[in-house]
Amino acid sequence: MKELSIYSVVFISILITVIYIRQLLKRKIRPALAMWIFFSIAIIISMITYLREGNYSILDNIMNATDLVYVVSVSVAIILFGDKSSRFTRFDKGCLVAVILITVFWLFTKDHLATNLLMQTILVIAYLPVVDRLLKSKENTEPFLVWIGMLVAPALALISSKGMLATIYSTRAIICVSVLLALMLRVEILNKRRNQNGRW
Repeated sequence: MKELSIYSVVFISILITVIYIRQLLKRKIRPALAMWIFFSIAIIISMITYLREGNYSILDNIMNATDLVYVVSVSVAIILFGDKSSRFTRFDKGCLVAVILITVFWLFTKDHLATNLLMQTILVIAYLPVVDRLLKSKENTEPFLVWIGMLVAPALALISSKGMLATIYSTRAIICVSVLLALMLRVEILNKRRNQNGRW
């Protein structure tokens, strides 16, 4: 069962990465480079602190490992093919400063557990711009297929997760993505109602 969990998470993550980069190349999405760079840093630190906290391997936290490949690949794709005009927002700068401060804290204290938990907090905060956009938007611009994959992957990863930090990582992802999917569905329902009312 553990091997099936690992293979499934890897497959879904590769599929999500391909879909996302394909949409980027087709100019269907315009992701902000700053956000993806700070995501990359946060997930790298999360993986390192997880491995240092206990006698674990990369496969023991497969969700973190595959997220690492996913976000770094997307970051590189944005650098090469993305919108060069996207600037750092105040929120992006704040997140980057927070990630850097947590990294400095980790380098000085070597407190892997606290650093990992702080990084999970940052990764929760990172969802706020998307949440805000979905609350204010009259149209859903997020791809359901990608986000459904991002919900299924951590759920499957829980089967093979080893240790508290791996469980927290996957659970955090499940909660955050569930909230986003609910908001996406809300936008779709409201949009459908508006269209139906407009016909009459």
